[in-house]
Amino acid sequence: MVVTFELGVEDLADTRFALSPLHETVVSLRVLREPGLSALHLPWRRSVLRALGEPDGFDGLDSFDGRLLLSLVAERRTLPDFLTPRPETFGPAFEEELAAVRRTAPEVVRRDLLDTHLPDPPPEPLRTALAGADDAAVARLRDALCELLRRYWEIALRPEWPRMRLLLEADMTYRARRLAVGGARLLFADMHPFLRWQRGVLQISDMISRHHVAVSGRGLLLVPSVFAHKPAPPLSPDGAPSLSYPCRGVATLWSGPPAVDAPALAALVGASKARLLTMLDEPLATVELARRLRVTPSAVSQHLRVLHATGLVARARDGRQVLYRRTALGDGLAGGVGE
Repeated sequence: MVVTFELGVEDLADTRFALSPLHETVVSLRVLREPGLSALHLPWRRSVLRALGEPDGFDGLDSFDGRLLLSLVAERRTLPDFLTPRPETFGPAFEEELAAVRRTAPEVVRRDLLDTHLPDPPPEPLRTALAGADDAAVARLRDALCELLRRYWEIALRPEWPRMRLLLEADMTYRARRLAVGGARLLFADMHPFLRWQRGVLQISDMISRHHVAVSGRGLLLVPSVFAHKPAPPLSPDGAPSLSYPCRGVATLWSGPPAVDAPALAALVGASKARLLTMLDEPLATVELARRLRVTPSAVSQHLRVLHATGLVARARDGRQVLYRRTALGDGLAGGVGE
């Protein structure tokens, strides 16, 4: 099935990006529930399960009420819209977003939880509160879910959020460049195979329902996501127009800094500069290099200045950022690494 967003000229002018730590927190539950969904996140999943005290799985986390937390993910992998509200600013704090969720009216909470699990009934941890029309019971459930998500964020996402944010911002910089150079068609061209832009309409395929949304001056919000495995608009067509999509470069997120296999190269230029040379077989910005090496951008800049001054790397401006790549001389020097 296909969901479509119809965007006019004003909607394209108002299209913007935002970060959402709450969205990442909620979507990451899919990976905890289904480890086969993304092998790239298995290192993160293992570390989180250890931190939660359940290295072999999530089902036994009675002290953390894992059953209630995982009940938010439906069999068809949908999630309740009210837990991922559209960010009103570029990078809201987790606490700001959670406060907005706590203000959600009980009737909206009930509707979203039921819609999430259709055509199945809600799972047992949610069933009692959603039975009947007891708004007070639903409000208590909402507050319990918020507190559970806060605790989960502190353990599972907050320690990694600075690294995740750098990756998400790098993706947005890339997308903004695509939009500036080639308009909406180029912006969406390589975002995901399920996305197609044609004549003012953004089509999202492989959806669980079919509906058309006329954005009508509200603008489209784009939210890159580390844990999303495919593009996802709000489940309800009445939701504010937004689209979460998989972020670029996730494969580099949980891996450690590259090792230098050639002792001679490290002895010649130093271990830090050797690592940079091994990474620069593709154009990368200082911030991205710092994220992968888990050091500060200023430290990377110092090494890049030396490598550039000695002709081992070249640099070129791309919009607001400077990209670095090995020169032919750098290729020759790093050519034996890993062989």
